[in-house]
Amino acid sequence: MSIGEFCTREVVVAERDTGIVELAQLMRTHHVGDVVVVEKQGDLVVPVGIITDRDIVVELIAAQVDLDSVTTGDVMGPELITAREKEGIWETLQRMRTKGIRRLPVVNEDGGLEGILTVDDLIDLLAEELALLAKIADRGQALEEERRE
Repeated sequence: MSIGEFCTREVVVAERDTGIVELAQLMRTHHVGDVVVVEKQGDLVVPVGIITDRDIVVELIAAQVDLDSVTTGDVMGPELITAREKEGIWETLQRMRTKGIRRLPVVNEDGGLEGILTVDDLIDLLAEELALLAKIADRGQALEEERRE
């Protein structure tokens, strides 16, 4: 199964020059903890960064930075890690673990934004898979009981 099959396709985005207060308002309006920073490259919308609610709190509010003087581009990290939508779950999960990433933009073969994969998405998927495994054991026991009768 590829991550493109279950990543979230509705991604909240902003450009580098978006103010931090506006960015925080986007997060609040859409009930998300991150915004993917994008730039247009021809017809493509390409992810170039990501800002999380934690970035705003730890890097700006805790440091008492004047939020009106900061843009998204000032806060986003220098390197964005992404995943291709055709990549497998396990290799993506290993990359997220190795890099300590909880949210990962998903791109197509041309580098255009297709979605976002979060730790919560992976937990949901794994919980569903574990539930199916549990049902296998239950079904096996039920079949044994039917054979005894």
